[in-house]
Amino acid sequence: MNGYLQQLIAGTVVTIELATLSLLLAFGLGLAGAAARLSSKRWLAMLGTAYTTSIRAVPDLVLMLLLYYSVQNWVNLITDALDQPQIEIDPFLAGVSVLGFIYGAYFTETLRGAVKAVPRGQLEAAAAFGLNRWQVFWRILFPQMMRFALPGISNNWQVILKATALVSIIGLHEVIYAAEAAIKGSSWPGGGQVLFYLTMVALLYLLLTTLSNFVFAYLEKRYAAGFERLSQ
Repeated sequence: MNGYLQQLIAGTVVTIELATLSLLLAFGLGLAGAAARLSSKRWLAMLGTAYTTSIRAVPDLVLMLLLYYSVQNWVNLITDALDQPQIEIDPFLAGVSVLGFIYGAYFTETLRGAVKAVPRGQLEAAAAFGLNRWQVFWRILFPQMMRFALPGISNNWQVILKATALVSIIGLHEVIYAAEAAIKGSSWPGGGQVLFYLTMVALLYLLLTTLSNFVFAYLEKRYAAGFERLSQ
């Protein structure tokens, strides 16, 4: 049993890494998507709308299988055409890319709403004081946007964390994959290994979620500090 518990711990580490990198990618895509949705250029706004609408309309599992296996198939076609050895896409890299791409659509809407919540007059005032667009974004827009966006970001993070379980279907050795291996490799009276290992996985996810709540509570308090002083 100790060997399987070590596999669960190792799988949990992979899950954390996968979720964290997926979050960063999704946040970056969300910023780009929000900028496109809010753009005055019609084609950019339409592109951003098409991205969020199409991705949010299709179940995550379908997108995971579609994107992973279709890209792998295209890579195989290219290598075959060039008479080169086939290249196997790394499941971890694929998992980060697919989850980041999927949840980038959700972050787009979260960040778009947060940007629209920031008073426009403050951005115009900053520009009038001579700040360039980059300075306006980092010094004025981003801190206030994050205050409005953090509850949505926290929710998206929780969903991404649970969605990492989907990556086990493409062969990544995360915590669900490790639990399945432990269940198949163990034989307890009455099938008790199923309940034990699945309970362990549930508790690990609960622990990660609880710790995440503390982190986001701290971030929300930090970004709201200046606003609370002004409102007193």
